[in-house]
Amino acid sequence: MLEALQLAEQGMMNNEGGPFGCVIVKDNVIIGRGNNKVLLTNDPTAHAEVTAIRDACRYLNSFQLEGCDLYTSCEPCPMCLGAIYWARPSKVFFACTRNDAAEIGFDDDFIYHELEKTFTSRSIPMQQMMREKALMIFEAWKSKPDKIPY
Repeated sequence: MLEALQLAEQGMMNNEGGPFGCVIVKDNVIIGRGNNKVLLTNDPTAHAEVTAIRDACRYLNSFQLEGCDLYTSCEPCPMCLGAIYWARPSKVFFACTRNDAAEIGFDDDFIYHELEKTFTSRSIPMQQMMREKALMIFEAWKSKPDKIPY
């Protein structure tokens, strides 16, 4: 966790993004590091957990983090939480809470509320289209003999 906290502080001091850091550990070795790089990269998805997951997956040459632990300086936001679940680490450790983050201006609470709404009720307008065509591609995936499920 100390390494995650150091990454959070370094990234913040270098104006790379917010004060967030993350490391991923396998067999007591750090295999992935990340800090918030939203400002540095102009990428709203460049949160600490996402950058650490990308780094660790490159190291492992895998899209899964089985047998890994993730240490992050703050409770993951909804986007990072989704990425964590897709990566499937064994355990997540965090320091600050999402309420602590809200106190310094990083309030993700509205996203949690948006997720509970139907897509037609969300604050960003969403409209479904071309479902039938898209379902044909899903059917092709379903019967694809060489697919790699994840």
